[in-house]
Amino acid sequence: MARLPAPAPVTEAATAPAAAEAADALPKTYDPAGTESRWQQAWESSGAFHPDPAAPGEPFSVVIPPPNVTGSLHMGHAFNTALIDTIVRFQRLRGKNVLCLPGTDHASIAVQTILEKQLKAEGQRKEDLGRAAFLEKAWAWKAQSGGTIVGQLRRLGYSVDWQRERFTLDAGCSAAVVEAFNRLHEQGLIYRGEYLVNWCPASGSAVSDLEVEMKEVDGHLWHFRYPLSGGAAADGRTHLEVATTRPETLLGDTAVAVNPKDPRYAALVGQTLTLPLVGRPIPIVADDHVDADFGTGCVKVTPAHDPNDFAIGQRHNLPLITVMAKDGSMNEAAGRFQGLDRFEARQAVVAAMEAEGFLVKVEDYRHSVPFSDRGKVPVEPLLSTQWFVKTEPLAARCREALEHADPRFVPERWSKVYRDWLTDIRDWCISRQLWWGHRIPAWFVVSETGGVITDTTPYVVARDAAEARAKAEAQFSGGTHAQPLVLEQDPDALDTWFSSGLWPFSTLGWPDADAADLARWYPTSVLVTGFDIIFFWVARMTMMAGALMHGPGATSANWMPFQDVYIHGLVRDENNRKMSKSAGNGIDPLLLIDRYGADALRFALVREVAGAGQDIRLDYDRKSDTSATVEASRNFANKLWNVTRFALMNLGGETPASLGEPDSTALQLADRWILSRLARVNRETAERYGSYGLGEASKGLYEFAWNEVCDWYVELIKRRLNPGENPSPEALADQRTARQVLAKVLNELFVMLHPLMPHLSEELWHGLTGASEETFLALQPWPLVDVASLDDDLEASFSDLIEAIRVVRNLRAVAGLKPSQSVPVRFVTGRGALAAVLSAATADITALTRAETVEVLDPAAAEAQPATKALAGVSGELQVLLPIEGLVDLEALRGRLEKDIAKADKEIKGLAGRLANPNFADKAPPEVVVECKANLAEAEAQAALARKRLADLG
Repeated sequence: MARLPAPAPVTEAATAPAAAEAADALPKTYDPAGTESRWQQAWESSGAFHPDPAAPGEPFSVVIPPPNVTGSLHMGHAFNTALIDTIVRFQRLRGKNVLCLPGTDHASIAVQTILEKQLKAEGQRKEDLGRAAFLEKAWAWKAQSGGTIVGQLRRLGYSVDWQRERFTLDAGCSAAVVEAFNRLHEQGLIYRGEYLVNWCPASGSAVSDLEVEMKEVDGHLWHFRYPLSGGAAADGRTHLEVATTRPETLLGDTAVAVNPKDPRYAALVGQTLTLPLVGRPIPIVADDHVDADFGTGCVKVTPAHDPNDFAIGQRHNLPLITVMAKDGSMNEAAGRFQGLDRFEARQAVVAAMEAEGFLVKVEDYRHSVPFSDRGKVPVEPLLSTQWFVKTEPLAARCREALEHADPRFVPERWSKVYRDWLTDIRDWCISRQLWWGHRIPAWFVVSETGGVITDTTPYVVARDAAEARAKAEAQFSGGTHAQPLVLEQDPDALDTWFSSGLWPFSTLGWPDADAADLARWYPTSVLVTGFDIIFFWVARMTMMAGALMHGPGATSANWMPFQDVYIHGLVRDENNRKMSKSAGNGIDPLLLIDRYGADALRFALVREVAGAGQDIRLDYDRKSDTSATVEASRNFANKLWNVTRFALMNLGGETPASLGEPDSTALQLADRWILSRLARVNRETAERYGSYGLGEASKGLYEFAWNEVCDWYVELIKRRLNPGENPSPEALADQRTARQVLAKVLNELFVMLHPLMPHLSEELWHGLTGASEETFLALQPWPLVDVASLDDDLEASFSDLIEAIRVVRNLRAVAGLKPSQSVPVRFVTGRGALAAVLSAATADITALTRAETVEVLDPAAAEAQPATKALAGVSGELQVLLPIEGLVDLEALRGRLEKDIAKADKEIKGLAGRLANPNFADKAPPEVVVECKANLAEAEAQAALARKRLADLG
């Protein structure tokens, strides 16, 4: 929907009751669960985030990375959501026409695996149901269970347009997939052919690289002799030695490769070996892929069962011999091993090689094995007739666009990773032997091949069955062609990443060129995603856009699907390890939301970001399901809640609107300081949000809100807000000024915090402003920076004032003074600006330090003062003196200082001893040694300070 209008101006009399009611409406303690669910419902029911493409405002759009429909919320989702929502909420506050579009992915393999397991438990197979009944069951499952993650994302307060929610198998996305397939085929970019693919025997389907998980496995490395076919060579050698972790594949070997620069084998290149157990002669070929320094420098080549071997086979025109069936058993080409499972065949082949004298040795060998993420079994590289996308022409267009920084990567270093993926790229296998998914829009003319689909059956690609028949009749009617024509649609489905590659424009209405959303919000503004899918998703989206959105005369800025790509890191566990299912170290974000609230989790995750693209670590206690990191953010929320309650009780029932802007001539020193800080934080925060410095923005707002607003400004104005009975007109005027400034600061603070903590800020802003329930902070304008309030010198001097007050408080603690006990305070500085601030703040210093008197002296005047016993402290160019003679028991104070010195000396001795011990200094973890050195420096500083204070007492 369009931006809601700001509340109409109201009179003081009309506003006071509303603000009083708001004060009563804020309970004593903050309840995140109730607050968050209430605002989530309010935003969604009002259509707050449902934009109109015809509305004014610069367009800004994000399509969220679609989570799998089978998924449940994990910490990676929570982190990605927090980052995206921070970005889009800020842009909305800046007045842009923002679309944040949600959706889910149909997750072909995952859903089919779930359903086939259910059928197996019932004693059935999908073939028993038939395709139509199976798909009906799949849609029923999606309707019942597929919305779990959507509900979980809602709990995070995602400001997406749920009315535009998409699903990669919905009608619009399905139409886009069919159109894309046809256009790519028409451009010669999709073809059907035999190629090596990752095959999952468990699911009976090709799988993408992203669906393969590398696992460290304890296996073996078998060394075998391959005899020279012609007998002994001139140098007396009778064989070459090769090694493999998959002995069963040797049955399909068609060569042994050596490095062309390896002098050991130069004379043997071109000769043949006799393949053991099979008797087939295979050539010795020279190929640069072989590492001469690894093992014996000889590599067995099985082109039909290894991607590197496949490439060698292509270069040397080697035959492709497949020895394994798609169910993981050995086929007829495996000879006597036919019918054995691949792992049974492995043992049988090794036994046969040993029996026939070809086994040299067996080594224990730990290595990485590719497992199917869904089937949970090792994948097999297998030759298979599949559909492929010819990727090099698409990649070339993307590489050219990158020369113009399209898209712009944040951080920029990830552009190199993206470029590397687009270089020497392999063709993309897009067909999957599945039923759940986008059925390939190709129809085989099976009447040409005896009524069955074979590798040679002719086909037509079309948008629907009617178009397919028309094309087929035009090509195959009459002559020697079998009549009548019988067509059968390809039973396979497309790789899920095919539809995901269209996501930025299919969700906006493509291929309808007149779609309003597409015209308004494409290209999208930013993609926020993890580095691990730069190729699998980011590159595929840019390649698909280059082929389908590249109109005549278009520049890369017109067709590239997003202007920026913000790459974030991983959320690591409390031990800084990557979270994974296999490691069992995941942290459930829903547990933390239940305990601390969604805003606390969001703020904690974003605040941990030290720089774009960096991994973050989340503290977590697994015994209690608690997190100190998230608890600190919940405490911050409580701090904001409490300061708002304080304000509501001290604003006299007024709101920022009724109080109005403060008169600059009536401002006190603290007012001018906090307004300067407010303007600076506003400018810095907007710059950080706008440049993806989200972690820096959250840290800056935390420091400003907690330390400067709550801890200092509120404390400084308490006496002005409560001038006592029968106050003077001047006191009442000053009270109103303090109220105006406090209201203004909180009002703008809530706007700036909103992208990070949307529910809490919405609740507090309503309480402060008395706005109606139909008006949302989420749709208000970002506050203008009050440039006139900026005062660098004042901010610097006020920081010194704060430090001076801290020093006084510390000295009071050292002296053991009671809270009610007043003592004189003396400041000595030669800096005129600092002296002026201290003098102007005498009343504030008196109130905050229980000072009996406050003197501000230059060094010369201080020297002229009569000598007296005093505790001294230093902060920069300022000396702080606390005369205590006659006010405290000096002997008791000396005793406490001597104890402090003895304690510090003991600690120094222990720490210095540890560092002097080579066993500790050389062997302890570096961070432990650094911490020990820091503790030693702190102990030495404390001892020196205590000795100086003891000396000052005489």
